[in-house]
Amino acid sequence: MIEVYKKILLHKNQTIKDALIAINSEPSLKIGLVVDGSNTLEGVVTDGDIRRGLLAKYTLETPVFEIMNVSPITSTVDASKEYLIRMMGEKGIFAIPIVKDNVLVGLETYNEVLAPVSYENPVFLMAGGFGTRLRPLTDNCPKPLLEIGGRPLLETVLISFKEAGFSNFYISTHYLSSMIMAYFGDGSKWGVTISYVHEDVPLGTGGALGLLPEGLPNLPIILMNGDVLTTVNFQNLLEFHNQNNAMATMCVREYEYQVPYGVITGDGHKVRSMEEKPLHSFFVNAGIYVVDSEVVMSVVQDEHLDMPTLLEQRIKQGDDVLMFPIHEYWLDIGRIDDFKKAQNDFSSLGFK
Repeated sequence: MIEVYKKILLHKNQTIKDALIAINSEPSLKIGLVVDGSNTLEGVVTDGDIRRGLLAKYTLETPVFEIMNVSPITSTVDASKEYLIRMMGEKGIFAIPIVKDNVLVGLETYNEVLAPVSYENPVFLMAGGFGTRLRPLTDNCPKPLLEIGGRPLLETVLISFKEAGFSNFYISTHYLSSMIMAYFGDGSKWGVTISYVHEDVPLGTGGALGLLPEGLPNLPIILMNGDVLTTVNFQNLLEFHNQNNAMATMCVREYEYQVPYGVITGDGHKVRSMEEKPLHSFFVNAGIYVVDSEVVMSVVQDEHLDMPTLLEQRIKQGDDVLMFPIHEYWLDIGRIDDFKKAQNDFSSLGFK
């Protein structure tokens, strides 16, 4: 039983932001524990609870009791390892609070009672773009090989997936493809396997799926643009997709836009209301997806298709396409200013 759980204790009147800080302080635990002054367990809050709360338009200042699970799975100090493994497997959870007379005394985690997690799910990294907006940096170097923090951007992405338990990679290439293949090879340097699919002409993020080989495992595939720097938890993403039985899951990022003027609502010539510099909030596409193998098999080979178009087609067919809000660090490195920001931010992000 681990003692580090004391770092993730919360009180119910603390905010969702406080819960995020607590959970991210010990990301392997994936949970915050809500207790009262006597250490009685009142509830738990997970990464999924926070994302559902944000989708429901709660804010980071909302008290955590609004989103916490008040009836969590718990166990006792004398529970066997076999029982804990079975409960975690049946309930799809990674941690179980240990209580005695409802008082929190510890926490048992998946990593403690079982071997480290590994996934057979393929990871498809898109690395074929021209990087036009990053010229002259990309005149003789593909964007995924631009160095951030002393190593290529795509290597950081690869390592992040490797640390999360993924080892089966496919990389799509087009512009300066030989440089990417020469650098990454078969992936053995990182203890993973890498295969390549080459786009003779750019096919779009969705169209490239049609080049994947037959015989892939019948498992959801994670698809990610190779120009994104993020600390998103890929285990949580895949867990969210699986638990909700989605056909596809799109990662989204909240984007705020403030109108720089006073906005007037009128009825004919009559002013009905005035709002000074209103702030609007939207969810925008973050360029990270999970798609079921059925979606991959539906893509016609050598047909240009963007992922949003592909997902819109599935929605029209009645399939569930879900949103997974990203509250972790995320940056789409599409411009010189983004590249400079990534360089400044890298050292503080905790990449290995």
